[in-house]
Amino acid sequence: MRVALISADREKLPEPVVPLGVLYVMAQLPERHRCELWDLCFEPDPIARVQRGIDEFQPEVIGLGIRNLQSAIHSGTSENLAYYQRLIAAIRKQTRAPIVLGGGGFGVDAEHLMGHLSADYGIVGEGEQAFVQLLAALESGDEVTDVPSLLYFDRRRLRRTPAAATFPALDGLNPPDKRCAGPSYFQMHGVDSVQSKRGCPMECTYCTYPLLEGRTIRERDPVQVVAEMVSQKEAHPAIEHFFIVDSVFNLPPRHAKAICREMISQKLSVSWSCCANPPGFDRELAELMVEAGCSGIDVGSDSGVDRVLERLKKGFKKDKIEALHKHCVQTGLKDCHSFIVGTTGETLEDVTATLDFCENLDPFAAIMGIWVDDEEALNPKLAASRAGFRREVSDLVGARTQKHSRWLVPALGINFGEKLFDVLRRSGLRGPLWQHLNPDV
Repeated sequence: MRVALISADREKLPEPVVPLGVLYVMAQLPERHRCELWDLCFEPDPIARVQRGIDEFQPEVIGLGIRNLQSAIHSGTSENLAYYQRLIAAIRKQTRAPIVLGGGGFGVDAEHLMGHLSADYGIVGEGEQAFVQLLAALESGDEVTDVPSLLYFDRRRLRRTPAAATFPALDGLNPPDKRCAGPSYFQMHGVDSVQSKRGCPMECTYCTYPLLEGRTIRERDPVQVVAEMVSQKEAHPAIEHFFIVDSVFNLPPRHAKAICREMISQKLSVSWSCCANPPGFDRELAELMVEAGCSGIDVGSDSGVDRVLERLKKGFKKDKIEALHKHCVQTGLKDCHSFIVGTTGETLEDVTATLDFCENLDPFAAIMGIWVDDEEALNPKLAASRAGFRREVSDLVGARTQKHSRWLVPALGINFGEKLFDVLRRSGLRGPLWQHLNPDV
């Protein structure tokens, strides 16, 4: 079959992200299928690119990867949803080939999106095995009911098949061929992505990682992880930084330390960064990460109020955040703490307490996210009910952030924006840009 896979993500702030999920799916397709990847990130006219691809390739199945619903500034989902609607409408005008939705953004609210975007099929969670099975069923004319985690319409009624009993072992998957995504990611920004594990045992109320990857952690062999990084650097000398895309790099700590030791053993010459969680982060890990070339960590701290952390089911209190920061200061590891303010149930006093906590903590950098629920784009009444409180939160955060050169507020454009990032990139800086906001500090 002729299969077109579309990476629809066009987000470039703070930098474009290699479409790792789509590339993994593409790498698993049997050789009998002819497959093309249409990466729309750098296309001046994404609709025209898709139309041209349909004319030239005549795909029999089209897979559309939705990475995010919200934009990088977390201002809501309406703009992205409108973009996906335009994209699918353009596809429908040219072909009757079935459209299959997937990706992390799709999994956030898959059932609503199936109807909202008028797709034929949708795969919730990891798509490597399910997409291959769906192609086999469509090719043979068999029923699709045996395809795991599949959404489809049966006489206009949306149905969903059971999830697979187990997730695939990551070391058993074919590695993604990043040449298919083109060199722009590396040449323009010098950043590549690598995955060392999937699955997250945490229970954060807002997070979709467990839904998409399961709660059981599935680790890759550290030797294979580092070998991939070395190979990528050799193939693309423009790569100057790797971002490890795991939901939490340091869980379990044993695996994270093994990867660091392998990097040290292989004398990895490229800097890297990752997301970290306060539990499971100790002085030994911080020292290993620095020795292995880690330039900084993104910490999902979320709140400076213990009762809010408990309501979000973060699994830790403020003292764990403070302990992690202490390890970073002692080892010279840069830490950027992300806070989410204005979540359901919070008061303005809670927001003020979080801002006070961040000031006292004094991390290398901080990102203040003003909460917007993904469901608001599909529920106007919900959006209207939260608009007033969000304005008050925005005013409070904006006023306080003016005092801090290393606090970023994407929703308000404070220390975050295309012009600023262009200046930093043109000066030759690579890696996460929060690390360069104030390099003299």
